[in-house]
Amino acid sequence: MKKTIELHSVFTCPNCGYQKEEEMPTDACQFLYECKNCKALLKPKPGDCCVYCSYGAVPCPPIQKNKSCC
Repeated sequence: MKKTIELHSVFTCPNCGYQKEEEMPTDACQFLYECKNCKALLKPKPGDCCVYCSYGAVPCPPIQKNKSCC
């Protein structure tokens, strides 16, 4: 059975707690994200490949596929 890859993730800002559903890129990692509420510029946590792996409810598509991310 083929695993379904989630392309949307709820992003939660660690600074203000604001949450927004975002569509994740499938062909690139997203290294920077600006919170739509507090305007904080966020970067991945150490050891994570992108902001979705750090602050999203779902890891990025390459990680979901058990591949290295970027």
